[in-house]
Amino acid sequence: MNTDMLKSALLLALFTLLGASTLLWVHANTSERIAENERQLLLTRLGEILPADAYDNDLVTDTQTVTAPDRLGSSEPLTVYRARRDGKPVAAILTSVAPDGYNGDIRLLVGVDINGKLTGVRAIRHHETPGLGDNIETGRSDWIRGFKGKSLRRPEAGQWAVKKDGGEFDSFTGATITPRAVVKAVHNTLLYYRDNRQQLFAPAANNGNQS
Repeated sequence: MNTDMLKSALLLALFTLLGASTLLWVHANTSERIAENERQLLLTRLGEILPADAYDNDLVTDTQTVTAPDRLGSSEPLTVYRARRDGKPVAAILTSVAPDGYNGDIRLLVGVDINGKLTGVRAIRHHETPGLGDNIETGRSDWIRGFKGKSLRRPEAGQWAVKKDGGEFDSFTGATITPRAVVKAVHNTLLYYRDNRQQLFAPAANNGNQS
């Protein structure tokens, strides 16, 4: 009986070792590929907001982490991607959150050029109702593309709202909460950019949280 138990224990240990070795091998051979795939997906999203020929630095690594719940909609640190050409600032793509979507947070990427004009906005994560609130996706509607070219002066402050609230922006048929939340978040992001532009483009060596 003791011999059988010993054999069983040895076999179990062997299988455990083989399993662990297999997992380590798979991780070692796929982690770089996964990381590269994630990088390419991020570049695709960023490229929808700012074309690659607009800058010459590595947008994915030239970043800053900021925390600004009042303006960027989240108490957690958010990433800002900084575009430069010949070392000079061109634009920033800020991660922003609309915390008051119909079904919770709507995470956005908001591109702003050096003069404070929007280069584009994209929703990258949300839980809005299919067929209604998901019209913030470019695959469902062109609505979110309408932010391109706008700024704090165009439209004026009182017009940064959906038409139902007296503003300039359309809402969706049967869904006002989602576009209202996104418009508010984009406007707040522009305000944050205006007040923190100099700090956002600080040299990479000086990166740090902003509040």
